[in-house]
Amino acid sequence: MDILKIAVLSGKGGTGKTTIAASLAKVIPGSAYVDCDVEEPNGFLFLNPDLENNEQVLVPVPEVDADLCTGCGDCVRICQFNALALVRGQVIVFPELCHHCGACALVCKPMAITEEDRSIGTISWSADASFFQGKLNIGEPAGIPIIRLLKKTVEGQPSIKTAILDCSPGASCAVVNSLEGSDYALIVTEPTPFGLHDLKIAVDLVKQMKIRAGVIINKSGERDEIIEDYCSQADVSVLLKVPYLRKVAEEYARGILPVETNENLAVALTDMYTNIRREVKS
Repeated sequence: MDILKIAVLSGKGGTGKTTIAASLAKVIPGSAYVDCDVEEPNGFLFLNPDLENNEQVLVPVPEVDADLCTGCGDCVRICQFNALALVRGQVIVFPELCHHCGACALVCKPMAITEEDRSIGTISWSADASFFQGKLNIGEPAGIPIIRLLKKTVEGQPSIKTAILDCSPGASCAVVNSLEGSDYALIVTEPTPFGLHDLKIAVDLVKQMKIRAGVIINKSGERDEIIEDYCSQADVSVLLKVPYLRKVAEEYARGILPVETNENLAVALTDMYTNIRREVKS
């Protein structure tokens, strides 16, 4: 095992997923925080990285040679995302809808379609390889190519011992791609009916992907029982409870992570990480 990959996810937004992911990266030596929420990355607000390295993420999109195109419409019919349209015998390309599968070029008998690179966003990382993030350009439909390049770049860094992957909320394709190849999944939830509902979706996802997982209850309080009862039934361990404190919320609003002022939480996260590493190695 070269890099231990721990994915942090949540069934819904607002549970404290980024708080946990950034806090883990803060207390674990030799770790890298990887913001896979490419539609709205926000880990930089708390970790304040110096992003010296930047790379454009390029994807192939079709370009039609009007002189070679016969207007047969095969490319339009094969496209599952309506990125091509046939209007008065001419093929029109909508690059923002393209999912870069290459099917249109494969079925084009007159070979009128070639593929040109187009930027959909960027990845950035710090000089010490402790922070990575991807950012999808406004208006683009899918950031999966960004997530893949982000993870590939992380894997190429020899100094990283542990990668903390901060996934986007929910159980979308972006989350699946972020989770893929992870050694462990930390599911952050809150003790509310909405939190329980979406926790079930996240647990089902990691089980289908056969990834070891544990649950963190954020904003812990009197209603923890609804989460604990479900976790007991689903055979998923509750690894940590983070209490609901006004002071934590106030500091978070100023960009201060709870581990920076709460030594007990820093120790608890470190111990949890040690146990996860031991479990993955066993």
